[in-house]
Amino acid sequence: MKFADLHLHTNYSDGTSEPVELVREAKKAGLDCIALADHDTIEGINPALEAAAQEGIELIPGIELSCEYNDAEVHILGYLIDYKDKQFIEKLAAIRKIRESRLHEMIEKLKGLKVDIQIEDVLKLCRTNNVGRLHLARAIVKKGYAQSISEAFQRFIGDNSPAYVCGFKLKPEEAIKIILSARGIPVLAHPYILGNDGLITQFIGYGLRGIEVYYPEHTKNKTLLYEKLAKERGLLITGGSDYHGASKPEINIGIIKIPYALVEKLKEEKAKIETR
Repeated sequence: MKFADLHLHTNYSDGTSEPVELVREAKKAGLDCIALADHDTIEGINPALEAAAQEGIELIPGIELSCEYNDAEVHILGYLIDYKDKQFIEKLAAIRKIRESRLHEMIEKLKGLKVDIQIEDVLKLCRTNNVGRLHLARAIVKKGYAQSISEAFQRFIGDNSPAYVCGFKLKPEEAIKIILSARGIPVLAHPYILGNDGLITQFIGYGLRGIEVYYPEHTKNKTLLYEKLAKERGLLITGGSDYHGASKPEINIGIIKIPYALVEKLKEEKAKIETR
């Protein structure tokens, strides 16, 4: 059988691996297909495609859009996107500005907690200007205010922590629309984080096409639940490791391997989108 891992990040967002390193590690892990799904950016796709061609592994262009719903983060994956679409690129540029604004807000909150982090401390840890909380966490650790990234999240910038700012102006319906406009397939990432499976039905109404059933933090019962839900609602099933490299050292590429038949289902859906 052929296997795929459809949720990987590079240092073009909040991972630590260069695209070439990512592809080589995927090959070593015995994967035949991977999807690059960096947060709110497509800059790593071209170098990853070049590396994938050299290594003889299939790479699916993707993205993970960060949204806000009822003051909580929601992530929507987009697969087989037309990442060269002009309007899509313009939307991502606007999202990047929101990310920068959010970073400034969190840094101000940290100062109120006697954690002196400057914007420059964070930006120099970021491959691009597409900054996220993991970059800020790394800066907090580097400056000695926490011993690990997990501690930085727990004490300062994790959900419900004192310096946390959601701040994503994008709503799930908008993210789904953006992905569909780029002729991609919108999929809800790690649905257990929602804490409300009823929202999945709402998102289907916006045009959601699939859910990430197989995920490292899904329990067996959750996996079975989402498998059942997907089949009942006619949703595509995906899965992936959510690999970030050294930022999440407990997660290895290929810790989640899904049958390639699920990739073929994505391609069938893509063909339907192209003919509409």
